[in-house]
Amino acid sequence: MTITQFLDRHRDAVQVVLYAFIISSLWLMEVCFSSGISVKKRWQHNKTNFLFIFTALPIQLLLTTIVLIILSWTNAHHWGLINYIPGHHNKWVYYISLFMLLDLCEYIYHVVMHKIDPLWKFHLVHHSDLHVDVSTTVREHPGETCVRTCCLMLWVFICGPAIGVLVLRQTFQSLFNILAHTEFRLPQRVNKIIGLVFITPNLHHVHHHYQLPHTDRNYGDVLSIWDRLFGTFGELEQEDTRFGIDTHMDKNVNGRFVNILKIPFQKLERPQK
Repeated sequence: MTITQFLDRHRDAVQVVLYAFIISSLWLMEVCFSSGISVKKRWQHNKTNFLFIFTALPIQLLLTTIVLIILSWTNAHHWGLINYIPGHHNKWVYYISLFMLLDLCEYIYHVVMHKIDPLWKFHLVHHSDLHVDVSTTVREHPGETCVRTCCLMLWVFICGPAIGVLVLRQTFQSLFNILAHTEFRLPQRVNKIIGLVFITPNLHHVHHHYQLPHTDRNYGDVLSIWDRLFGTFGELEQEDTRFGIDTHMDKNVNGRFVNILKIPFQKLERPQK
């Protein structure tokens, strides 16, 4: 069995292992090199967030099976927007076009999660973290995990990617999501250059600021070009950034796993601009 065949047969397991390795490595870097928070407090915070892995994984793995079924159907029937893009038979055109289409779909998903109240109630669980670090990446309510994976089914049906493109896209998405939530920020000049195309930790930290309008900025998943194109791009200095969401700043609520799970089923208060 070749390496390619092994990766194709065990792609879910490989992605989980890769995801865990990257998160663990960055978590250790944060423990070793970040200041301002004790190891004990950091562990208490991380432990709460990491519990969401156990609610997300079963849902993710189960619904991903349906994603693959839809993907097989679209490929077998030559279905999807990719088939209408000139030159899509060229591998470079095919991969780049689908990568950008899927990234645009995720941008749309993120905006919708903010703008529709029943969906926002689930997504604000992620935003309610008062200290953004690598563990915030997995702080996702199981209700949102269902919605996100169902949306992926829709994106696959609309775009029609091959399995190789989807795996590449999901790998990049996972990597950028983890890096975007890390405590480490890029030097301002480097951020300016990389941020022209990609979402950086500096840019995503703006999105996690506790008040509007910054919460409605930098929705991008991997690419920052959609925010620039649709007018949702924003910047904020590190010293002016405060994490959380202004309607849920109580540590007793958003710092305990069971209480966090209850948030979407409580009365919704919209943040004030």
